[in-house]
Amino acid sequence: MNTTAVLPGPTSSTDPQSPVDYRICTKTVMDTSDPQIRFDEKGVCNHYHDYFALEAKYVLRGNDGASALQSATAQIKADGANRKYDCILGLSGGVDSTYLCLLAKQRGLRPLVVHFDNGWNSELAVNNIENTVRTLGFDLYTYVVNWPEFRELQRSYFKANVVDIEVLTDHGFMSVLYRMARKYRIRHVLGGMNMVTEAILPKNWIYSKSDTTNIRAIQEAHGTAPLKSLSTFPLMSGIARRATERFLGLEVISPLNWIDFQYDTVKQVIKDELKWRDYGGKHYESVFTRFYQGYILPNKFQFDKRRAHLSTLVCSGQLTREQAVSQLAESGYDPELCAKDRTFVLKKLGFTEDEFDQYISAPRVEHTAYRFGQSLYDEYPLLKPWRGLINRLLPGRSNAA
Repeated sequence: MNTTAVLPGPTSSTDPQSPVDYRICTKTVMDTSDPQIRFDEKGVCNHYHDYFALEAKYVLRGNDGASALQSATAQIKADGANRKYDCILGLSGGVDSTYLCLLAKQRGLRPLVVHFDNGWNSELAVNNIENTVRTLGFDLYTYVVNWPEFRELQRSYFKANVVDIEVLTDHGFMSVLYRMARKYRIRHVLGGMNMVTEAILPKNWIYSKSDTTNIRAIQEAHGTAPLKSLSTFPLMSGIARRATERFLGLEVISPLNWIDFQYDTVKQVIKDELKWRDYGGKHYESVFTRFYQGYILPNKFQFDKRRAHLSTLVCSGQLTREQAVSQLAESGYDPELCAKDRTFVLKKLGFTEDEFDQYISAPRVEHTAYRFGQSLYDEYPLLKPWRGLINRLLPGRSNAA
């Protein structure tokens, strides 16, 4: 039984053990573990160039960032003046969402804080969440999924051999956010996304979080119960999502793109202000996510997600390429903890050692091998005669999954 995470490929294109067609970017640490990567004549990959295009589009610095943040804060306060909450945000207990809570407090906002408990929280994550909301005086709404039902869905994703098992958690989290925004008539969602630490992420490594058609298809193909019988999972169709956005005037704002977001500095701030404790890895607040990213992805799908995070930090000037290479040369997952997590995950999901080993060795299957949403009218053919009216009511929905 192998319990040590394996890095996908060498950290240098001069490594004599590397395949003939192996390449690594000369500016970042992105490599051909992303099969869709492209290189220019200088050996610089498309992710490097894409980063700076995204940074130029979304990141505001200095006075521009301060002005955008001040304007958004004023608008949020005005829109929520006569309501219990003026905004809503999701808190996982990780760095970004925790700092977002602190920023909301500093700006005088009154958010409803939402947490999606999928049954995989580490004890440390629970403590971090409790410390954050208690210290800041925010209301916390926690949606706890029915574990047997969520386990059924996760097992189906394993059996499907698709890459993005985290679709279920991300979809559920966003659905709950929208539901609570609708309940309290909240018009503004504060998002924790920030380009300077998260801009780079190959499309081949993830899948759409909003494709309800694909979720249904995978469950139909591999589940033991139809999705409609799993009544506690907060599934939200594309039309319901767009309707919520349209009729609430819902706006997602990413204020972390308007501040000087230095990852190490931010971690120290939340440690000092909120007694936050480090998990040792990005998104490792979840036991499942830690095992998924630290073991399943490199061993089954042959890529190390740290490459994307470290490459983004290199592009944003928070890390040198040499430092990123050095970090990749070391295992990001303690072998003893990995073995402990493996035992826990297999037991919790109901897989035997043999079943899990067979899963790891099975070839990848694309999400699109299953039915997937292409547009509203593909998903609901009977709506085609009403296309014109729907396009006016829900602009942009006709091309969304």
